[in-house]
Amino acid sequence: VGVRLVPALAEEGSREVLRQLRVDWPSGSGGSALPDTVSALKRALGRSPCAAACEQGPGTAALPEDVICKVHLKSFVEQQGLVGYDPNLDVLLVTEGKLRSLAELQQAVLQRAVSNPVALPASRFPDGSCCSIVHVVSCEEEFRQQQLDLLWRILDPGAHTALQKHLVCGPVKVTNPSSPIGADQYFQLRKRQMYEASVMKYGELAQDEAWTEVIDTLTVAAIRFEMLSTAHRSQITLDLEDSSISTKGTKSGTFVMYNCARLATLFDTYQRAVERGTYPALPPVSELNFSGLREEGEWLLLFNYLLPFPEVLQQAAELPTPTKGIRITANTETVCKFLIQLSMDFSSYYNRVHVLGEPFPHLFDQMFARLQLLGAVRDVFHSALATLHLPPLSQI
Repeated sequence: VGVRLVPALAEEGSREVLRQLRVDWPSGSGGSALPDTVSALKRALGRSPCAAACEQGPGTAALPEDVICKVHLKSFVEQQGLVGYDPNLDVLLVTEGKLRSLAELQQAVLQRAVSNPVALPASRFPDGSCCSIVHVVSCEEEFRQQQLDLLWRILDPGAHTALQKHLVCGPVKVTNPSSPIGADQYFQLRKRQMYEASVMKYGELAQDEAWTEVIDTLTVAAIRFEMLSTAHRSQITLDLEDSSISTKGTKSGTFVMYNCARLATLFDTYQRAVERGTYPALPPVSELNFSGLREEGEWLLLFNYLLPFPEVLQQAAELPTPTKGIRITANTETVCKFLIQLSMDFSSYYNRVHVLGEPFPHLFDQMFARLQLLGAVRDVFHSALATLHLPPLSQI
């Protein structure tokens, strides 16, 4: 989500959008520590056999004044036997700005490791190596990020920099743009549309202060699904018209959150009825009779969602490296599509079947079996949303 939204992460406005979207994007601490890190990198540059002074000979083009030296990236790649890098990488003119970018990258990694020692797990890959650093980068910035990757390897040949991989994201386009739109404008537009759609459906209720958190969460969910439902390598085309955000559409994060809230309301209603003595409490699973589950939709939920869910998570979490190259793949769209399809099938079932029927003892067995089934569906919703860092809503 971060790299799709923010072309220039150094902008304060962009960082604020990431905070509102609850994206934990790593960044260096900056401040007084940054100049020391840059100085250390300069000293390492002076000792590196790959670095050479920028000599100005007769007839050569004048170099920018801020160039410190040049580094031979291509020869380093060949010496190290690295594969997957752009063949056009040759000589890099190292500037103060590039060293500063590298220093911020280095600080972000060190700060992350110190604040959370398990934040950089050594994920095993098929070739037996580990991956500690993943560069999540737009396709426009891929070449520049490979330069930083190699410069980092040259100047700090430690454990971290030997284990770098790149996850490259495709561009984000807008249909019929009247003017350029940045991350902040995009977020505010979606939030306004979500508010207006909620007022249209729920009337004055949606204008209550208690709805602020609900609308914020729905906005974040809509954007996350909009960004992550497409494979990261592909282009995203955003439709920014008001009609593109709806509380009824079946293809969005809003629809997923709505159905998650329906489940919460169902169990809340059941619990209040138990407290009033209308229904007995749900018995242990070992005492339930599941032969009462005869609806096709009940078996569909079991076989299409509950049983395959662990496999879906595994597919989404894997970062396969089919070659020894530097690129990796993340399958975020797997979870998004799973949740949308689950929401559609659950909604269809829930609209047809009365789970909480009349409080007659001969109907309790079927009600208990259905509650147990839908409790498992609720758990799947919560677990899948957690992989997208989205909290489940208890009511809408």
